[in-house]
Amino acid sequence: MGLSPRHEFGTPLSASRAFAALSAVVVLSVACSETTAVSRATTESCAVVSTFAENKAPDRIRHVASDGSDSAGDGSATRPFQSLARAAHNLSPGTAIYLHAGTYAGGLSLSDIRGTVASPIWIAGAPGESRPIIQGGGDGLHFVRPRYLVIQDLEIRDAASNGINIDDGDDVGNADAARFVVLRGLAIHDTGVRPSGIADCLKLAGVNDVTVLHSTFGRCGNAPGSGAVGVNGVGVHRATIAFNRFAANGYGALQFKGGSDEIDIVSNFVQDAGWRGVNMGGSTGVAFFRPPLTTSRPNYEAARVRTKANVFVGGEAAAAFAGCVECEFSYNTVVNPSKWVVRVLQETTTAGQYAFAPASAGRIANNIFYFRRSDLSSGEDINVGAGTDPASFSLTGNLWYAYDAPRQSGPRLGRLGSDSASIVGVDPAFVNAEAGDFHLRRNSVAVGAGDLRVTPRADLEGKCYDTPSSLGAFR
Repeated sequence: MGLSPRHEFGTPLSASRAFAALSAVVVLSVACSETTAVSRATTESCAVVSTFAENKAPDRIRHVASDGSDSAGDGSATRPFQSLARAAHNLSPGTAIYLHAGTYAGGLSLSDIRGTVASPIWIAGAPGESRPIIQGGGDGLHFVRPRYLVIQDLEIRDAASNGINIDDGDDVGNADAARFVVLRGLAIHDTGVRPSGIADCLKLAGVNDVTVLHSTFGRCGNAPGSGAVGVNGVGVHRATIAFNRFAANGYGALQFKGGSDEIDIVSNFVQDAGWRGVNMGGSTGVAFFRPPLTTSRPNYEAARVRTKANVFVGGEAAAAFAGCVECEFSYNTVVNPSKWVVRVLQETTTAGQYAFAPASAGRIANNIFYFRRSDLSSGEDINVGAGTDPASFSLTGNLWYAYDAPRQSGPRLGRLGSDSASIVGVDPAFVNAEAGDFHLRRNSVAVGAGDLRVTPRADLEGKCYDTPSSLGAFR
């Protein structure tokens, strides 16, 4: 069954044509088994992200409707339950819960929802209907120790704290406590309205093997000082965050810290996301690392976080390497950062019995940096903080263009040294930058200037990169 994607929420936020082009057809089978993005512009696609839910269909369906009954209903299509809490009683692998269009109270916590690789569990909006709304509550939805769970086609809004919170029940030493979760087709917004701590649109703590696809995250938290982000991962391992939209968040769009590693952040559109569009690393309390900290070797906030083929518009800086080891920022299009293009920082330092590796061995390559020189006036375009290892970073093949002062496009890199094979002071020739269309014209100097050795599979729209590839987020 074909469904139109529902990317907008609440008061419309300005969107670039680049993101509009990403808005793809979401194909959802009647059995709720698979969601795939297909570019409207071409039949060619590299957008498919494999998950455990591929080619799987539920064995049974429980229905929930706002006019149903928890006492008289049986979960059938004709006698639905009224609440997700009732429908989630005694779930067995292979079950799908369909929430029909309507508004439902948030604040529900569900523990130990566990499918299997052969028979996942689905919690989803009913196919062919508008997204059901989960409104209010502390956390809109809270899942503890899930396995093989698919959460899709829901709108979460007006939560006092997090929109969706998924964690391992504080079993920080157990890598199997919370694993194999897919979230897709979600709209999470206006969360953290009365936070007791840092409140995010989507919070992941100790969740491994997780995929977040084709969702929107907006207005999370209250301004940058709230610390809130769209997707916040603490001690997350093996995650893919792809083809999503982030807009008007507090501190930033995405953050992975607390020992997180093997994270792919690809083909997302990030607009006005606060202080850091992507925070690769960060600052985490000792008790919250997954796995727990060790005294036998240096620890890290994050490692091997790969941020590729994204568009960043506005915000103070597109990304930060904050205690991140072997992380990468490449093939991104960065437009109008207000202070720096990227930051290299060390916020968690060696103290007491635990040693921490510095931000090191990072790669910044094949990006387009399109900025106003009058904005980037701090004296350095890539901010390098104390306690980092800038000599171990690689900068290569980036395009730098200060469109208000082209002759001043040369990057000020300080301790990072030089950007080898860079293109400086040449307009990348976007189709229409003022209107937010950051596709490249055919005569752009960025076309075909990429490095095949580090080219991502898919661009922002899910199209395969050309050979040779272009710089930035479009093939």
